[in-house]
Amino acid sequence: MRVSRLSIENFRSIAKAELQFTGHTLLIGGNNVGKSTICEALDLVLGPDRLNRTPPVEEFDFRNANYLAADGETAAPLRIEAVLIELTDTIKSLCAANLEFWHKTEKRLLAEGEIAEADNPNVELCLRLVTIARYDIDEDQFVARTVYGRTNEEPDEEPKAIPIRVKRAIGFLYLRTIRTGSRALSLERGTLLDNILRMKEARKGMWENIRTRLAALDPPIDADATELGPVLDEIEARLAEYIAPGGEGRSTRLFVSQLTREHMRKTIAFFLTMGQGEAAVPFQQAGTGTLNTLVLALLTFIADLKKDNVIFAMEEPEIALPPHTQRRIANYLLEETSQCFVTSHSPYVIERFEPDGIVKLNRNEQGELSGTAIKLPAGMKAKNYRQNFRRAIAEAMLGRGVIVGEGITEQDALLVVTQKMEEYNPDLFPLDVAGISVINADGDGNLEKLGAFFKKIDIPAFAFFDRKKRTDADIAALQGSYTIAKEISQKGAEMLMAEETPLDRQWQYLELLRNEDSEGRFGIPAARPADDTLRALVVSTLKGLKGEGGAARLLDLCAVGELPPTITAFLTEIYQRYPKPARKLPEVAPVAADPAAVPADANVAAGA
Repeated sequence: MRVSRLSIENFRSIAKAELQFTGHTLLIGGNNVGKSTICEALDLVLGPDRLNRTPPVEEFDFRNANYLAADGETAAPLRIEAVLIELTDTIKSLCAANLEFWHKTEKRLLAEGEIAEADNPNVELCLRLVTIARYDIDEDQFVARTVYGRTNEEPDEEPKAIPIRVKRAIGFLYLRTIRTGSRALSLERGTLLDNILRMKEARKGMWENIRTRLAALDPPIDADATELGPVLDEIEARLAEYIAPGGEGRSTRLFVSQLTREHMRKTIAFFLTMGQGEAAVPFQQAGTGTLNTLVLALLTFIADLKKDNVIFAMEEPEIALPPHTQRRIANYLLEETSQCFVTSHSPYVIERFEPDGIVKLNRNEQGELSGTAIKLPAGMKAKNYRQNFRRAIAEAMLGRGVIVGEGITEQDALLVVTQKMEEYNPDLFPLDVAGISVINADGDGNLEKLGAFFKKIDIPAFAFFDRKKRTDADIAALQGSYTIAKEISQKGAEMLMAEETPLDRQWQYLELLRNEDSEGRFGIPAARPADDTLRALVVSTLKGLKGEGGAARLLDLCAVGELPPTITAFLTEIYQRYPKPARKLPEVAPVAADPAAVPADANVAAGA
């Protein structure tokens, strides 16, 4: 079972959104674009415990806190609708009277009068759930309920509420980032540990047994043999002067909890032994990485308990985890759940998702959210993507722009020059902070494909490539795909650096290389050769060291003023598009002048 369509209105930062999903989904986009809001919306409409909160929503769950219409007397509801397809037999049985039909290829519900389409192989049963939350003006409180989306046969009949057993059968789980260490392993309602106990039906009689055992603790905490006993006796003797004691024995007692189920949920703590020979400590004392790994263990437990269906939403699984664990969590979600929704800023997580499962979110000033499904550039084979571009594209998709060098030499050169320019000029906004990544196209054949790819997902791209036998149409295509398409005049980046860096720096580079070249691989002479020979040697060594950082070594020896002007001019154009944010200093109120402190001649001059 999975979510095929999600519609959102008036919820948090989103005024309106309609998103289509094909399966496992990775949500990417800038900060505050609405990734977490989508997960929260799914929890509102699918989560079995979300609406049990009091209140279920609050003022700022409505966009711009607009829970009242302009007249101030009419509620402005928030509305979330989810369409579920590939239904399990359990859901079909529980919701038989409320099912509808979904056209898989046209991605829509069948309307009245289309019953003949029900036998179409592209049509299947679906379940539509709608959560509506609003402000109850009469009661001065917020209310919310989830109902079936299917229209009732009787127009005046109230929509049917979704029973809690249906939501539990849907199997939706949501792990928020901020809850990973604070609640996941507690016994409070809705936590992962509580969900496991509920699914194993371990809660039947459990809390009553715990309460009874704590009430009958033997010996009690306030036993006479402890130091507490005499103190309580003294307190009770003084209390008896004002309040008559009731019954036999001590009237004051100490217990480890208030002996209510809700208080015990908050009091009982999960302890963990961190190493051999160490005492167990509360789980909050463990490192964040350990906590996240514990959460992963609980997730696998839940998946095993709900083999038939798990729809999982998880925020930023990379928090405090090394790359191999990030990949393991991503693999687990992709392989062991019927559908997962993941938000992430980690290339290690993003690269595990196929392109058609990645949705890039954009939100305009009116709060309308749209999602663009990622598609590979035309002509780029999936194998080529997986082997050469998955990591680079994953990183680029997270940013605000991408610089594409034709090959590894261009990439190395661009990275070194940006570093030197930024160190020299503090007024430049560092490209990595601005969200600009530098990748290489692994050859000229992919330049146009990558440009078209980034243009489609609305990420500005800047190309840097050498002169080849390109037609006017080829150049026009590159210029149409890239925000800036810089073709250098040389037939290779190596020739560019040999022509545009000082000869003294080139000889310094060759001398350093010769000292390391014990086998005489590059044939660098002991004495400095003629200028043309020197340049030719630089070109051949840079080509011989392609991918080994030769270009970076040469440029690293140069001062800013000695860097290739072609490269610095190209980068300067990009820096101008991403200026350093201006810091607004607080306004200082002018201090009134003291007339007595103004010199006499100043008064005379002012009067004159």
